[in-house]
Amino acid sequence: VQLQASGGGLVQAGGSLRLSCASSANFFRNYDVAWYRQAPGKLRELVARIPSVGSTNYADSVKGRFTITRDNAKRTVYLQMNNLKPEDTAVYYCNVGVNWGQGTLVTVSS
Repeated sequence: VQLQASGGGLVQAGGSLRLSCASSANFFRNYDVAWYRQAPGKLRELVARIPSVGSTNYADSVKGRFTITRDNAKRTVYLQMNNLKPEDTAVYYCNVGVNWGQGTLVTVSS
């Protein structure tokens, strides 16, 4: 399974970015998908998860600002990030089942 993440970049605090992760997985719709992030010197943490069935869940730090969605027909998962803060700066990784994307860097300047 290949995952191709895109959409990272440099943005000012208060701005928005939309990350995308395209998957080659067959039966994509059957997988839980998620976004994680890892800031310098910190452990990788869950940002948001959307299961194959059921409700999404978010890290407390991003609730109300980030939205995870999936398009099963396109085998793609998205992360809409609004009102970005400098502490959101990290490499963001998509996760589909047990597979990981290569990461996309998000840098938020103050």
